[in-house]
Amino acid sequence: MPFTPFHMGTGILIKALLQGSFSLMVFGWSQIVMDLQPLWVLLNGHGHLHGFSHTFIGGTLLAVVSALTGKYLSEFGLIILRISKSSQPIKISWLVAFISAFVGCFSHVILDGIMHSDVQPFYPISLSNPMLGYVSVANLHKFCLYTGLIGAAIFYVVQWRNRKPNTYEPPAGQ
Repeated sequence: MPFTPFHMGTGILIKALLQGSFSLMVFGWSQIVMDLQPLWVLLNGHGHLHGFSHTFIGGTLLAVVSALTGKYLSEFGLIILRISKSSQPIKISWLVAFISAFVGCFSHVILDGIMHSDVQPFYPISLSNPMLGYVSVANLHKFCLYTGLIGAAIFYVVQWRNRKPNTYEPPAGQ
């Protein structure tokens, strides 16, 4: 199904491990971009559900699109969510945007390749899908859920450890 939240689990773990060297916003945007083609097929009933977008060649093209658009959308989104201040905005470097988009698109091809029989990840070289059924769908969902939970825990522990200590000192004599 398009826009599954399960894909975000791997992104959350990678964000926790790489912190500022990875953009979860760009990663998430790439997940949406990857599933626009299947959504189109579901809406109009024509085409290959997991078609060209779910190949490594299609994923590469969509990673470039996701990085180019996702950098600016994510920076704007961080301001709207008040994670970033318009006076001191968080800037996502181009390197981080491209790494995040490529990890997002390639992990999407791999995860969907394991789960969906119509994915042809190596098209046009091969129409086969050697990843299909590598693990059960239930275990794949558990993997995505657990990586997300572990990633969230790691992220918040790192944030807690890196927080600035309270530097307030009361005036002398109080």
